Amino acid sequence: MPIYAYRCEECGFAKDVLQKISDAPLTDCPSCGKASFKKQVTAAGFQLKGSGWYVTDFRGGSGGSAGTSAPAVPTDGGSAAGSAPTARETPATPAAPAAASDKTST
Repeated sequence: MPIYAYRCEECGFAKDVLQKISDAPLTDCPSCGKASFKKQVTAAGFQLKGSGWYVTDFRGGSGGSAGTSAPAVPTDGGSAAGSAPTARETPATPAAPAAASDKTST
């Protein structure tokens, strides 16, 4: 529940009151009894400093930034115009693994 500051305009009596947001504002001064008890505008009790943080900063727990990701790979199986083929697009050469398996089997 928030704490509201009140001050009487007649006698100058000031008091901080713990109230629900839905409660009606107080009007009668507890000191003099007149209906001049007004809610004051006050500053917040805390300050936010720095650049802040975002909800995605700590998601995943990998320790790195969640906003970084690998570049997108084309889904059509071909490379983009003017770019070098990636490892996924390079055809595998079956001669190299077969030669290695022949040496290990003897």
